Amino acid sequence: MARGEVRGDARRAGRTRVAVFALLAALATVAVASASNPLRAISADPYTNASTQHKTQVEPDTFAWGSTIVATFQSGRSFDGGSSNVVASVSRDGGTWWAKKWLPFTTYEGGAYPRASDPAVIYDARHDVWMVVALAVEEPPRGAAVFVSRSTDGARTWQDPVTIAVSPGTFFDKSWITCDNWPQSPHYGNCYAEWDDNGLGNLLTMSTSSDGGLTWSSPVMPAGEPSGLGGVPLAQPNGNVIVPYTANYSSVSAFRSTDGGATWTSPVLVASQIRHTPAGGVRALPLPSAEVDAAGKVYVAWEDCRFRSGCPSNDIVISTSTDGVAWSAVQRVPIDATTSTVDHFMPGIAVDPARSGNSARIGIGYYFYPVANCTSSTCQLDFGFIGSSDGGATWSAPVQLAGPVTLSWLANTSQGRMATDFTSTSFTADGTAHPAFAIAHAPTGGVYDEFAATAGIDVAALTSAGTVKAGGDIVRVRKKGRTPVGRPFLDDTPAWFPRAD
Repeated sequence: MARGEVRGDARRAGRTRVAVFALLAALATVAVASASNPLRAISADPYTNASTQHKTQVEPDTFAWGSTIVATFQSGRSFDGGSSNVVASVSRDGGTWWAKKWLPFTTYEGGAYPRASDPAVIYDARHDVWMVVALAVEEPPRGAAVFVSRSTDGARTWQDPVTIAVSPGTFFDKSWITCDNWPQSPHYGNCYAEWDDNGLGNLLTMSTSSDGGLTWSSPVMPAGEPSGLGGVPLAQPNGNVIVPYTANYSSVSAFRSTDGGATWTSPVLVASQIRHTPAGGVRALPLPSAEVDAAGKVYVAWEDCRFRSGCPSNDIVISTSTDGVAWSAVQRVPIDATTSTVDHFMPGIAVDPARSGNSARIGIGYYFYPVANCTSSTCQLDFGFIGSSDGGATWSAPVQLAGPVTLSWLANTSQGRMATDFTSTSFTADGTAHPAFAIAHAPTGGVYDEFAATAGIDVAALTSAGTVKAGGDIVRVRKKGRTPVGRPFLDDTPAWFPRAD
């Protein structure tokens, strides 16, 4: 769910051109050919209740540990907030085979609440526990609690949810979670949940668990009681935890804890958010995406139009920090020229946790319109990917993974047509990036066909074919007919999920 969702908040907020074209055309082929796994669907909505929109799946989040990847998402989206339930898809072989799981969050799977929203997934290495956090949503829709379902058998089965916090009659929103998986950390094994209370002016709140999610501390607000949403907690190897978030779409800020979550500092400014609102009435909240490398450097990405004269469309931009206090100047990811017609938004960044510094490997999945100046009937939504193998000093050419999608194919909400409020990318141990995203085909017989998809991308191979200096301009080449999500990926049969164990 998002702030104002139920109340209808209006505040939605030196190469030649020939050489570059040749490089991009070659990379388009390399990216797909070198992928560890082909583009594929990993789930489809299993529910049929009349109160939500089927078949729709939105808002994916992922986490990878070793060769295991868990992706989680809303399934059966409601117009005014939440969904029929949270569903997870699990791969234990680096993304080749996937098994779909129904989590016990809502009444459709034996839970206590009619809807669930805003899932996020994490692995706790110290306690060998997978966790999915989500919002419990009441009728009429209200974020009533934050709860977490645990798995102690490698994400094969999921336990009844543990309540982290219950809303005092207000409106919880945008839950998130991380765990300290650094053995050298003094707080190794701590897990940190985050959410905001929209009913109290989007006050940001944290809770900590040190026993694998079985019990959680009383909610703690950062000093100064900051207001915002979309906070992404990140544990550093030294045990500090940094939480970037959007200060209600006006800026990206961050607060931190240096004592294992007992206290949290006042926020500092990362950067202002200067944003072009994507056209066509699509729901595209400017939430930050963030990850941390092996040395503890934090990378935060978001959509921003500051590098484009007149702000006609967004780039994906990044800022970094090693301590959560001092942040780098905003840097543009060079997906295409600042004079292009393309609008980029809703990025999902991943940083390989085994690498750092000049060898840090980064992957960013993102949605885009090829032409920013479009309407609800003419906008074409695509999903792309770009990578770096040197900590963001240079970047590969972009790759289009899916699309185009017509906006009317997407679930409808009180804040516009919805693919997601955030997207996600994770690295497996072999260095392969796995972006996960919602994509759609045209509805059939009045039933939507929106589902979760992913791909495995070898970022090293992608960048070795050629790179562009950060902040530089390149010209996008869209190879006609290349890599749309095709009908074979929609097969939601036992054969598609052969390891439904």
